[in-house]
Amino acid sequence: MKKLSLLLFFIALTVFSFAQDKTREQKRRERNARINEMMKEEEEGALVFNKQNAFGGKLNTDGYGIFYEHGKYKTIAITNLWWIELGERKDPKESRSVTGDGAGFQIGNPYIFGKINNLYYLKLGFGQQRLIGGKDVKNGVAVSAIYGGGISAGFLKPYYVDGRDTADQLQRVKYSPETAYTFLNPISGVSFTKGFNEVKFVPGIHARAALRFDYGHFNDLLSAIETGVNASYYTKNMDMMYNIPGKKFFFNAYVAIVLGKRK
Repeated sequence: MKKLSLLLFFIALTVFSFAQDKTREQKRRERNARINEMMKEEEEGALVFNKQNAFGGKLNTDGYGIFYEHGKYKTIAITNLWWIELGERKDPKESRSVTGDGAGFQIGNPYIFGKINNLYYLKLGFGQQRLIGGKDVKNGVAVSAIYGGGISAGFLKPYYVDGRDTADQLQRVKYSPETAYTFLNPISGVSFTKGFNEVKFVPGIHARAALRFDYGHFNDLLSAIETGVNASYYTKNMDMMYNIPGKKFFFNAYVAIVLGKRK
């Protein structure tokens, strides 16, 4: 009886596995057929998708950012885009430091010596994505050019440290000519939230040019790698480091991962 039950179990398991394999094979064929149909429609000039929504993260040569993007297909090769991006810029002179007690133990939190402001930005941009190659390769990579620009809001947040004043007393300060001695003799960094109630807004503009390598051009899901350059100009000098003149114009290169969905 036990042998019969065991035999029936293995038979059922085999049938189930066969059915699963058949279902997967059927789904694969249906997917390939759908992709072939979409490629045929695109070759005939039909719009395969109407819009796309995507999120991404980017590493800039002077910081980092995250963004949301919405696209509306105009033709099979041109998509109108708008995007919103939030990020932080860093000065190349920034270096994280700690204070020791002379016995190898750290005192307080790490800090960036000489940093006087954090520079955050918020961008709102408009542009286009233009397909330039790869659309006829079923399992290949679609390459698109992206260009555009818009407004950029810069936000300068004072950078605070705990430092020793001339009387050797511990004080929490941001940089000013009056606090320069204490600020330049730091003991510890403080929470990054300190100073958000003192943020200064500086308006500006930005432009963007990039190449996007899309690994799922005929899929509902958007998955791509993007590399490009950004340029931003602000109406005031953006002071970030002590004794280093601030600047209005910023230029950087970046690489980004883009994930989203098409409809």
